[in-house]
This record gives sequence, C-alpha cells and structure tokens, in this order.
Amino acid sequence: MKMVTLLLAGLLLALPGCSTTPVTQNSPVKPAKPPKPAKDTPETVIVTYRVQLGQEAGFPALLARAWGIYRQEHLVESQPHVIVKELEADGNIRFVEIFTWVNHTAPEQASASVRSIWSQEMVACEPRDGHQGLEGGEVELIKP
Repeated sequence: MKMVTLLLAGLLLALPGCSTTPVTQNSPVKPAKPPKPAKDTPETVIVTYRVQLGQEAGFPALLARAWGIYRQEHLVESQPHVIVKELEADGNIRFVEIFTWVNHTAPEQASASVRSIWSQEMVACEPRDGHQGLEGGEVELIKP
C-alpha cells in the first residue's frame, strides 16, 4: 500500500510540470533543443598523470607515442591537443593532457596497441594525495 501511495504522490507532483500551454516566441520559456546522441558526439577530456619519480623525463615521449596511435587509428580529433607539465608543491611532477575523442565510444573500442600504451602510462604513474595515478574525465571545451 505504501508503494502505491508513493507512486501516486510522484505522479501528482509530476503533473503540474506538464502543460498544454504552447510556447510562443515571446514566452519566457524556450523549448529545449533536442540533445544529440551522446555516443556519436565528440568527447573532450582532461587527463591528469601523477608521474613516478624517475619516470618524468621519458613521459612526454610516451604521451607522444600514445597520441600517434590515437591519430593513426582515427580515435581523436587533431585539435585541441594540449599537454602541460606542473611541478607540485611537494616536488613531484604531474602532466595534464586535454584532447577530444572523435566520439564517446572511441575509448571503449580501444585496440590492443592502445590498451598497451595505456598500461605503460599506468605503470609510469602513482597514486598521490588521495588521487589515482591516472585520472580523467569529460570537460566542456569553451571556444572564445
């Protein structure tokens, strides 16, 4: 009985949000643009690499090899591609890379060569300050 009551309450709360009032050009409410299918749209990501002591010198070359593989396999757009190196307060080095996958499913379709380079990147990195050695996520690219 509680479940039925909760469902009815949810429906009653949702009804005021539904309206048959048409949205006009002068209306303060504008119709939402239909979202693009997420899997088909480009995905810009930022990846942080917390590189182990002794691995810093060779790490840019590892990132360059990864980028070459991504480009060869048509997994990324050519721009943006930015890599920065940062000296942390404790003297450790981290690299941050920003790039755009051609679509949201590109990383899921990684070949053996891509998975191999990812493995090499993970080995070169270490967890620090409560963060994983290699972290990343989707970001929104703002164009001036």
